[in-house]
Amino acid sequence: MHELIMILIEHTLQRELFLIPRSGTASSEGTSGGYFCSIWTDGNSDVAYLNGAEGRYSISWGGDGDFVGGKGWSTGSTHTLLTGDSYLSVYGWFTSPLAEYYIVESWWGYDSSSTRTYKGTVTSDNLVYDIYINVRTDASSIEGTARFNQYWSIRQATRTSYTVTTSNHFSAWENLGLESGTFNYQIVAVEAFNQGSRSTAVTVS
Repeated sequence: MHELIMILIEHTLQRELFLIPRSGTASSEGTSGGYFCSIWTDGNSDVAYLNGAEGRYSISWGGDGDFVGGKGWSTGSTHTLLTGDSYLSVYGWFTSPLAEYYIVESWWGYDSSSTRTYKGTVTSDNLVYDIYINVRTDASSIEGTARFNQYWSIRQATRTSYTVTTSNHFSAWENLGLESGTFNYQIVAVEAFNQGSRSTAVTVS
């Protein structure tokens, strides 16, 4: 079982730069500090991803596109996470069947529930999350362009320090008929949708 710690502000992350310009490479994956790292963009954002020592990374971005990136594990599992206040989610993929998932902990400016189908709630670590499903058709995935489900747990309330037990979410999804497959990669991710220029930094441990 891994424990993850998120830190909102860092100023020393200056190694292993991934710079993904507008209309650049769609995605990059690798390892850094003993962790798997991944960055994906739709090509409409100017994104600079920097790996720091061990579990540290930072992202700066601008433009009007979509990206998601972070550090974690090449094969996901159940984890207990301790996080800080920023726009963050536990993000990953299942295969067989193919599904993309988010456990959203903090956000700004984008209501990710607005186009999803509500399925219920789960109470985990003394917090209530709303559960949604969304079907993506002809969308980018780890298996190329495909049709797949997205599973979402979105925290109802925000606070600056909290624990996330991912197994509670996976179990709740299964109980609501949201089928889990085989774990593919899992990261603690920053994602932005048409949000102008921002930056943040995260430590995974």
